[in-house]
Amino acid sequence: MKKNICYSDLALLSNDLLEKTNQLIEHGANKIELLMDGPEWNVMEDSFQTLVPKLQSLPISYTIHPPAWDINLTSENRATRETAFSEYKKAIHFAGLIKASHVVIHPGFCFSPLFNKQVAQQRAADYINELCQIAKPLNVKLAIENVGYNGSSLFTQEEYTNFLETIDETAGFLIDTGHAHLNNWDIPRLIKETKDRLLALHIHDNDGIGDDHLAIGEGTIEWKAVFAAINDYASHCEFILEYASNTPLEKLQEGKTLLQSEIQN
Repeated sequence: MKKNICYSDLALLSNDLLEKTNQLIEHGANKIELLMDGPEWNVMEDSFQTLVPKLQSLPISYTIHPPAWDINLTSENRATRETAFSEYKKAIHFAGLIKASHVVIHPGFCFSPLFNKQVAQQRAADYINELCQIAKPLNVKLAIENVGYNGSSLFTQEEYTNFLETIDETAGFLIDTGHAHLNNWDIPRLIKETKDRLLALHIHDNDGIGDDHLAIGEGTIEWKAVFAAINDYASHCEFILEYASNTPLEKLQEGKTLLQSEIQN
């Protein structure tokens, strides 16, 4: 049996939710990561109860990605932190309603060298432990993503690998291949060292300079070594093709076929 590959709906950002979901199904989606960004989500919580049965009627399953832009769980501004926490709570409750397997969590960003990254890391740990207590009774996992580049990441590779030591087991790791590449992290070693709590990978490529969310093989990631590490340590994980907005959907199909041929079940 071929492994199911999840599609992020980032490729169709800001399109009508049900319309783009059906488009992705037509292009081979068995599971879709819903990105809660764009105008369609501005008041979406008001229609959760009517939206949920429509999503559940479709022949697929889901993961959830809360808003990614203008959200910083570890901001130096308390109001910004509290807004991020509120949006994550909303996403977790929505995930519970549609029985999504996990919610992606960005632990935060440190945009200025004036700010203390250790303080930001502790904020991230405190907020994520609180979010775990919300997610646990809903049977929703929290997938903690490596985010930030050009100095804005809260973590070095080693700090990220060790981050979950004090975090509730409801949380696991989500490795974003593109972000790891931008930070010059050793992706195969990262996979090996997080394998015991690795939930998922966001799969996309770039040239090592910009977060372009390219299709596999269109950037400079050494995919042969990545696939080898996945097969050795992480073939149990969720694999999510997170290609850029306006990427032709045929590229998602090609990526799915490639992953199914490279990853052993």
